[in-house]
Amino acid sequence: MSADMEKSGSAGSSSLEKDPYFTNEAALVDPEEKKSLHRDLSARQISMIAKSPMTNLGGAIGTGLIIGSGTALVRGGPLGIFLGYSFVGVVCYLVMVALGEMSAYLPHKKGFPGYATRFVDPAFGFALGWNYVLKYLIVTPNNINAAGVVIQYWTQKVHIAVWMVIFIVFIFCINLLGVRVFGELEFWFSSIKVVTLIGLLLMGIIIDLGGNPRHDRLGFRYWDHPYGPMGTYLNSQVHNYHLSIFLGFWSTLTNALFAYIGTELIGVTVGEAQAPRKNIPIAIRRTFVRILVFYVGGVFVISLIVPSTDNTLFVANKSKAGAAASPFVVATTLAGIKVLNHIINACILIFVLSAANSDLYIGTRTLYGLAVQGQAPKIFARVNRMGVPYPALFLCTAFCGLVFLNVSSSSSKVFGWFVNLVSTFGAITWMCICYTHIRFMKALKAQGMSRDDLPYKAPFQPWGSWFALVATAIITIFKGFDTFIPFTKDTFVTAYIALPTFVLFYVGYKVYYRTSLIPSDRVDLITGKREIDEEEERFNKEQELLGPRTRWQRIWDSL
Repeated sequence: MSADMEKSGSAGSSSLEKDPYFTNEAALVDPEEKKSLHRDLSARQISMIAKSPMTNLGGAIGTGLIIGSGTALVRGGPLGIFLGYSFVGVVCYLVMVALGEMSAYLPHKKGFPGYATRFVDPAFGFALGWNYVLKYLIVTPNNINAAGVVIQYWTQKVHIAVWMVIFIVFIFCINLLGVRVFGELEFWFSSIKVVTLIGLLLMGIIIDLGGNPRHDRLGFRYWDHPYGPMGTYLNSQVHNYHLSIFLGFWSTLTNALFAYIGTELIGVTVGEAQAPRKNIPIAIRRTFVRILVFYVGGVFVISLIVPSTDNTLFVANKSKAGAAASPFVVATTLAGIKVLNHIINACILIFVLSAANSDLYIGTRTLYGLAVQGQAPKIFARVNRMGVPYPALFLCTAFCGLVFLNVSSSSSKVFGWFVNLVSTFGAITWMCICYTHIRFMKALKAQGMSRDDLPYKAPFQPWGSWFALVATAIITIFKGFDTFIPFTKDTFVTAYIALPTFVLFYVGYKVYYRTSLIPSDRVDLITGKREIDEEEERFNKEQELLGPRTRWQRIWDSL
């Protein structure tokens, strides 16, 4: 970065209040460390927390892959679920690299809504931020509800509301202890999940090859008729076999979208990451491997060992209490392996509670970021001595009360509502990230800066971000097709309510504050960067004073 640009950035910050494209200086500059979030997350913690292959390699695999894949398998069939998760996996990777490029360049503490405010339009950042907050106000109780589904596999004697209270208190206490404790606990939870999921994949392959009590070699049996290769969905309503196959495949895209949503957590953890310019690119690269191995590999193995016609699979909106939450549990039962189904169910309980834990974390940080920028009440910008934004934590925890909807309606029905809401809120987030990245690249070009000089350069650009934006938009628009066959009010509302909500936030802010789309040559690429550079330089010097790291320490850091 040239000295002239640094000077111009400093000069620009002094006259920021006169700039019609920004509402306040807080939108660009991070608060001082003592009054804001603490940078206590290491590379290994970030890469695990970043929801990727497992409902989060700290959270995403619980409901999205481990539980939601049952619905996708029934509707799309073995080939349909494999193709659906593979396609959305490509889209997810393109979103992640786009976010990674911006995060590595400017790892501020306001999350990606801060990038939208800075590179696009304050109204756009406001709408994205509140959209993301709403998503996490919903997804946290969704994971708690999923934990209830898991528990009911064992017993229905204890009222489900009791379990909900226990789970809510558990995740609240962990988040209240500070990011250092949260990060370490999430690292170990996620490590357990990684080991467990690898074990599940190996178990599935062994069962498929005949290493089961019945010595029955399955091979690709469940990919043949009458189980596959493609499923049929709503055939009795549309009365067209080929159309029902296409609808089955399309429904897997919606389930896959829900499964992958949450990988963007990296864009929020940068505010509490140690040496973010070094660690964020590492976390992005690991995400690609995890998408390929855990998500795509996971649904492939599931398609081999569980028939899509099995009526014990958990299906959103339909299954009764006590249904096996995960296809892996069904697989062990079908193979005649005793006890193992209970062990797997216990591991899945850890998965979904870890997901709820990290979802509560990200919701509070997003609300905090909005407050810091002046786009939410200032009370939510307060932090305690451990750097926890406790007013934001209290509000997000209060919304966990939505989970008690499962007292009057079945857990599977509530799960279906939450999946609809979360997938739409998440899809809007992905589209906004892609568009923000497109504007970021245009700003770099307009101001004569080369992407080759960035700490991390996203591949396949600019076409990658455009492809992810268009693909996500198409999936989002048509994701609620089944609400019209026949028309169902509750599923229609939950499938699409997020779209007008986002527009309302955007238009309302723009009209009230009269903001404008920031021209590419006026985008501020400098303000606040020097402070982040100095902070990272101090951290690197502190690490150097600790002396050279041993081989085992280097291996530990690489995990």
